[in-house]
Amino acid sequence: MKCKQVSNVRRRALIAGAVAAPLILAAGGVASRRALAATPSCGDDKTPPQTAGPFFKPDSPQRVSLIDAGMQGERLKLTGKVLSTSCEAVSGALIDFWHCDANGRYDNRGYTFRGHQFSDAQGGFSLETILPGIYPGRTRHIHVIVQAPNRRPLTTQLYFPGEALNRRDFIFDPKLLMTMQQSNAQRDAQFDFVLDLGRRV
Repeated sequence: MKCKQVSNVRRRALIAGAVAAPLILAAGGVASRRALAATPSCGDDKTPPQTAGPFFKPDSPQRVSLIDAGMQGERLKLTGKVLSTSCEAVSGALIDFWHCDANGRYDNRGYTFRGHQFSDAQGGFSLETILPGIYPGRTRHIHVIVQAPNRRPLTTQLYFPGEALNRRDFIFDPKLLMTMQQSNAQRDAQFDFVLDLGRRV
């Protein structure tokens, strides 16, 4: 119960910061299980911010899997780390994910395909979900808000390599492409979030 209360407080701070302040995020393709280098690497190379869009909902449940029994869709596992621009692991960072279902629909009443978690002591995270669908006007994507402890939240969207619609999407940025591999019946995606920790809440 105590953990849930702390999580909700931090989430409210995240939302307030997201509305009140500009968001800046450095991000890159993540290392795979073979420890590929982050793209871009931590340092001064920052990625432009991305809009949260109209479908964000506060107070998502804390969980590492967004998949419930009977859900349809190709399985996707996303792993990576949260790092500072000085290449240090950021532990305890709140990472909030949301995306549409396999048919391109967002759940705006409940919390299907919505959830948050916290990075571990090494800055690592792991999310199990499905491949999001596509809806008119956008390419395939996953929304993410990341907030390091006592820092302003940063928001972005992650994109899938090889999507034909990437070139026509009005906000697509190749710097936000995940590294992707096929593994048996699921796709394995990797991405490292590189945060500028110079701004406190």
